[in-house]
Amino acid sequence: MKVERALRKTGGAVDDRFHAAGYGRKALKKAFPDQWSFFLGEVALYSFIILLLTGTFLALFFHPSEHEIIYHGSYAKLNGLSASEAYASTIHISFDVRGGLLMRQIHHWAALIFVGAIAMHALRIFFTGAFRKPREVNWVIGTTMFAMAAAEGFAGYSLPDDMLSGTGVRIAEGIMQSIPVVGTYVTFFVFGGQYPGEDFIPRLYIVHVLLIPGLLLALVTAHLMILWHQGHTQWPGKKEREHVEVGAPLFPVFMMKTTALFMFVFGALVILATVAQINPIWLYGPYNPLNVSNGAQPDWYIGFLEGALRLMPGVETNVRGHTIMWNVFIPAVLLPILFFMGMYAYPFFERWVIGDARPHNVLDRPRNTPTRTGIGVAVIVSAMVIQIAGGDDVLSYQLGMALEDLVWVLRASFFILPVAAFFLTRRVCVALQRADRRRLRAGVPFGIARQSLDGASPDGASPDGASPDGASPDGATPDGASPDGASARSASSEAASPDGEAARPELSYASVSRPLSDDEKARMVAHRPDELIRPIPRHLVPLPTPRRALAQVRSRLNHHYLVPWLEAPYRDGPGDGQDGENGTAE
Repeated sequence: MKVERALRKTGGAVDDRFHAAGYGRKALKKAFPDQWSFFLGEVALYSFIILLLTGTFLALFFHPSEHEIIYHGSYAKLNGLSASEAYASTIHISFDVRGGLLMRQIHHWAALIFVGAIAMHALRIFFTGAFRKPREVNWVIGTTMFAMAAAEGFAGYSLPDDMLSGTGVRIAEGIMQSIPVVGTYVTFFVFGGQYPGEDFIPRLYIVHVLLIPGLLLALVTAHLMILWHQGHTQWPGKKEREHVEVGAPLFPVFMMKTTALFMFVFGALVILATVAQINPIWLYGPYNPLNVSNGAQPDWYIGFLEGALRLMPGVETNVRGHTIMWNVFIPAVLLPILFFMGMYAYPFFERWVIGDARPHNVLDRPRNTPTRTGIGVAVIVSAMVIQIAGGDDVLSYQLGMALEDLVWVLRASFFILPVAAFFLTRRVCVALQRADRRRLRAGVPFGIARQSLDGASPDGASPDGASPDGASPDGATPDGASPDGASARSASSEAASPDGEAARPELSYASVSRPLSDDEKARMVAHRPDELIRPIPRHLVPLPTPRRALAQVRSRLNHHYLVPWLEAPYRDGPGDGQDGENGTAE
């Protein structure tokens, strides 16, 4: 009782000064989504929290210095070797600090899952259209966090100064130098002089533990504040509407679920760190600029740079004494810039093409937006090709295939497979829409009903298939037809006796369907926004003004986006909603 009175008194004092009680009661009732895909963002958040905690522990023992020393630690195989203080301190953390190796591996696995969860979260937002108005700013913030998370991972991956990470830093130095005109100056600024210098690790350490984490923390806070203010998106359903927020209350339902998710994420990382070895730098040895690791592979979020560099043919240009290394600049500088610029611009590009400036809180099913889904799948396929190319040397060895042949196969795949994936995805999306229309019209099959060839039931029903009270047995429809309008097919033809008399007809079977629930109807019905379809200008030659050419491009892109959105009306009358009616395929 004393504790309760003390808490009430403290709470009253706080409320008198900040008036937080009313806001707190309202906040505890705020609805949050309950569908599994919404938890991808929380996995990224909890991985980031674990990164901060484990990184703080590791920072207590790490020495960010490139000063060379002779190692005399507990790992005997490295005894007497020259190594930087950064490498020696990392070995000390791994073998001499209690729990140090576990913390290192939790930190590394958390970094991989952090970037992966952001990528999966971004894909979920893209495919469902959650980036549309009013959430464009949050999409821009999320894209920035994605780029910064990859840069943060590379910085932490490079700090131990081992042979593997040193090879990656050497590649990064070549990428910096490939920037026309200013590349040399950028390299001298980053490394503090000629490569490898002695200032790179200390500067990278500040970036890794202070600059980027601070920016990420600020962006995460802004991201969550905007999410709280705008509310969450939701899948289409009976109750879910554009201006109705449906979900579980923050307390106690969502709070308990998200706490359990944090525990699961933390437990999974601990298990991975315990049973799955990662980044064993004592096997790689300290970095030596004269050597190159055989079969070196970076972490997956940097693999696209490695793969793009390996796919690009050797092309360079000499202009007035300046050499432009196109084989490095295009795949390692220009390609990432174009990718993230495309991510930033896509919500505004789609809104310009479609002309839809309305706010959206209900998500799209990916099948109902074939063009957007096709673009996403094409990007995923191209990223997979580049990732595979990042390990082409290992792959060619395992397959017994010449490396040059494998590179040419991957080069062709980079241009052909994404285009094929785009058109195939669009066709699959349209086919899935048509399947939804058939389910809306016919219901969902859940069983079979027995009947004779004339449609009568063997259980004493009338010959038209109806029971004495007018209902068909087991849900079968009259005249032996299934609810989708298709007539029942006989299992076998009538058998005739030798004297010509017909034998007793054998039984046939018809499928029995149930009508869809209101929630299922709401998910499947997706009306094409005909009011947004722009007419194509009649002029064939888009001259004399550039505005005409832009109008042609915009109207055709508009049709490319909107026409494959099939209408899926639900009507009770027989024969309505047949394929080919009320909608357009392609």
